[in-house]
Amino acid sequence: MKNRLRLILRGVAVLVVLLLLIQGVPYGKDHTNPPVESEPKWDSPATRDLASRACFDCHGNETIWPWYSSIAPLSWLIYNDVQEGRRHLNFSEWGRGGKGKSVGKIVKTIRKGEMPMLIYLPTHPQAWLTAAEKQALMDGLLKSIR
Repeated sequence: MKNRLRLILRGVAVLVVLLLLIQGVPYGKDHTNPPVESEPKWDSPATRDLASRACFDCHGNETIWPWYSSIAPLSWLIYNDVQEGRRHLNFSEWGRGGKGKSVGKIVKTIRKGEMPMLIYLPTHPQAWLTAAEKQALMDGLLKSIR
């Protein structure tokens, strides 16, 4: 029993040391937001508000970086998700290739429940949209993005 406990304690100690060491890895620590260049011509402030609540953290240059986004390995995952999101669709750089993704694909992704990502929702309660809000967002995007 003592050997088993000693082994568990050593394992925990190794894990703690590894977690401390990886904090020195600089990847994922750059939390600057590029300037907002341009946005779609929103059909209404309500559509922009819904998009802001549910999409802008990853699909815009107005990311709010929570405290835990500075702690590795979460920082690596969050940073990668934001960079990928901006690369696929960036509402803050609309004139610079923001129209590359068709509105039909965006709406289909929302309708299928693929966005916002489920892993994002527990820590971002403002992004939980009711069925009516989701429909309003999809309708507004169809009117706003051409």
